[in-house]
Amino acid sequence: MLNPGERSILAYFGSSGDAEKASEKLKNMGYKDVQVDRVSKFGVNHDDEYNNPMMGRAETGTGLTLYSANTDKLSNSDTRVLMGADPSVSGFAGNEMAGGEAFLVTVVTTDVGFDLAEKVLKQHGAQL
Repeated sequence: MLNPGERSILAYFGSSGDAEKASEKLKNMGYKDVQVDRVSKFGVNHDDEYNNPMMGRAETGTGLTLYSANTDKLSNSDTRVLMGADPSVSGFAGNEMAGGEAFLVTVVTTDVGFDLAEKVLKQHGAQL
């Protein structure tokens, strides 16, 4: 719950790198309540390391495209089939980016600091 005089900003990013850079910039500027999360329309937990192709751990196509790394090839087969039907996995996504704007930066600030925080987020590519 926000206190009187506080405001929150929810900013969505297409890459974790941009979200982290914006978050660090805001923290360095003195914003204390800044958080980066990964969101998904599939309601699964995320594990950055399990489906990391750079480490030779690319277990599933959905783990690489939908950030659904906890759906391994040995379990959750029903979930994996449904996620595999998503347009971003099949390659027929059109203009839809895989995972969409899957990284959320949440900032709690005051009315005074709101405009500057919003400007920093937009400079780093946020969708507000």
